[in-house]
Amino acid sequence: MLKVVACLVLGLGIALAAHAADQPPDPRGALLKLLPAGAKLEDLRPSPIAGIYEFSQGADVSYLTADGKFFLDGNIYDMSTRANLTEDLRTKARAAMINAVPESQMVIFSPKNPQYTITVFTDVDCQYCRKLHSQIAELNKLGVRVRYMFYPRTGPNTESWHKAEAVWCSADRNDALTRAKAGGPVDITKSCPQNPVAREYALGQSIGVQGTPAIVTENGGYINGYLPPHDLVEEIKVLQSGKRPG
Repeated sequence: MLKVVACLVLGLGIALAAHAADQPPDPRGALLKLLPAGAKLEDLRPSPIAGIYEFSQGADVSYLTADGKFFLDGNIYDMSTRANLTEDLRTKARAAMINAVPESQMVIFSPKNPQYTITVFTDVDCQYCRKLHSQIAELNKLGVRVRYMFYPRTGPNTESWHKAEAVWCSADRNDALTRAKAGGPVDITKSCPQNPVAREYALGQSIGVQGTPAIVTENGGYINGYLPPHDLVEEIKVLQSGKRPG
């Protein structure tokens, strides 16, 4: 009996070794050397197309051929469904990164029984951010819960950045944000430790924010810019349904 078991184990070992020998070597180590500093092995995965690897950092997705000769920056579509597979990856990445942020680090305007939740990267001085906020009561009536995160477009150590910090450090952040967006005076000398402005700005860059307001739905769908309340709700519904082809 022991001889039979030993033979079976030996045979299995030979079969596994032969299978391993048939497998092509993993090219990711070599590809990693071609990528920007900070790239990790887990950032590279086989794509749906044989011989092409997908590289993702945050919500930024690109592709490399396995031999490292070609880099592709664009979208891959499944022609049978017309689904944008690259945007699916971005959507999941955005949702995961935002869900990792505790709501205690956001400024939230919510109705009693929200139907939808959006996360808005906002700039206190942005014209269309102000227009969106002037309609916050209507959005709430439509069942939209708005979670604000700060994204001062002018970057660190600018007036808009200091306004964002001052709003966060106020005793009543919701009131302070509303007054600031209405053009009221903001004491930019006000600051406090552990304010989230720098973290939220970096997060916005990671998910690909290019302008404000940048609106992200619960499932990671992205709306680039202002929409009137009713139009915004319709767009949220489309993105939440996941039925848009790409």
